[in-house]
Amino acid sequence: MFAEQLLLTLPPLLPEQEPLQPPVPTVLGPVDYRTWRQRLERIDEILNRSRVEEVFVRLCVQRRLARPEPLCDGDRLLLQRMAATALRASIARTLTSDSYREFSTRLADSPLLQWFCRLSRLGTVQIPGKSHLQRYQEMVDESGLREVVGTLLESAASADGPLELAEPAELETQFLDSTCVELNIHYPTDWVLLRDGVRTLMKATILIRKHGLKTRMREPKAFLRQMNKLSMEMAKHSRRSSNRKARKKTLRAMKRLTKTAMAHASRHRKLLLNHWAGTSLSEKQAMRIGERMAVMLERLPYALRQAHERIIGGRLVANEEEDPEFVRGPRGGVCAGQGRSRGGVRIAIAAGRGRGGLIADWELVCGNPEHDTALLRRSLERTAARSVKTVVGDRNFDSQTSREWLRERKIENAIAPRDASLLRARLRDARFAALQQRRAQTEARIAIFKTAFSERRCWPGA
Repeated sequence: MFAEQLLLTLPPLLPEQEPLQPPVPTVLGPVDYRTWRQRLERIDEILNRSRVEEVFVRLCVQRRLARPEPLCDGDRLLLQRMAATALRASIARTLTSDSYREFSTRLADSPLLQWFCRLSRLGTVQIPGKSHLQRYQEMVDESGLREVVGTLLESAASADGPLELAEPAELETQFLDSTCVELNIHYPTDWVLLRDGVRTLMKATILIRKHGLKTRMREPKAFLRQMNKLSMEMAKHSRRSSNRKARKKTLRAMKRLTKTAMAHASRHRKLLLNHWAGTSLSEKQAMRIGERMAVMLERLPYALRQAHERIIGGRLVANEEEDPEFVRGPRGGVCAGQGRSRGGVRIAIAAGRGRGGLIADWELVCGNPEHDTALLRRSLERTAARSVKTVVGDRNFDSQTSREWLRERKIENAIAPRDASLLRARLRDARFAALQQRRAQTEARIAIFKTAFSERRCWPGA
């Protein structure tokens, strides 16, 4: 089986004694709570029987052993316990759709969640904070996560598998679709980028100066007041031709102020990185402030050039010349299908056939959108070990290249043709019509995934 073969390639776990956990209190009352408890108990059973948790923990250990720093047995046991908690806490937080802060509070107040996340103890219970919960989701990379999911899918697809499902998951038929999710970022105009950049740099400068690290400059709050004044002037001037000179004049003042603020912020950043030990800041806090300033100092020159080209020069800036971190666009720039809006990230999802609509494969595409035919090939290459026999998709996945590619690999092509006459002819086939009717449910399932599990928006770079 796939799980046993994968475990042979991973480092073994050190034996440890399970800590004593108090029993979860029996709560009589709302049926919703009983349903929630049964759901967590079933997930706990799946994690243990399918050995998914063991695979995840071993992957975390393997990733830590790849570092040059040695790992003693005590730290390794601590890492094993932390990895198991990380997997379970991430699952529970996804099910509750809570933020890190909200879930940390709920976890501290719920004996049921503490039992599920393996945190309940006799006596003092230590609950991870919001920062630890966020780091939990970064313990393995995407390739490792795919191996974990592959272990679970292999167990679910086995007729005599350890999960004892009423019917095994069918993964031989794949229903493909793609969508576009809005990024959780700001979509400002060019001059607003300058205002936001100066605000970020000056607030970080104020924080550095509060800890006794100062260089010669005006009071940072004076830069904030002046930038707010210029922003109100820029917003007052409409884009009519009569106000064009006023907009150019105001933008030139904003550019001068931005460059001065960047120079002061750069000097304060260097001072912080060299002398943080003499302050009350920890090394991680100092590095985080420095990273935040470095990102803005790197991106603001692009924003200055874009603003100058558009407002002062009156010239268009090509998409490939724009800085990818500063993308202009309308608020809520989300589109489905081809995903041509640069205001979102593409998500390609392959769902297995069956009543559950199990997600068998996924791909997150950042940057410029790609055609669905490219996503089709990569998805089938990733799922080649599962012996996919039928592929179903909408017209965006159809092309001459994809048809030939599927024919060479002897995979049944149930993708809706782009040609209307050919589509009408194929719909006369009862099997093709049934598969296309089932495919129509995939978009609804993806909508559920976006609204219920992806927190409606995605962080860039996530």
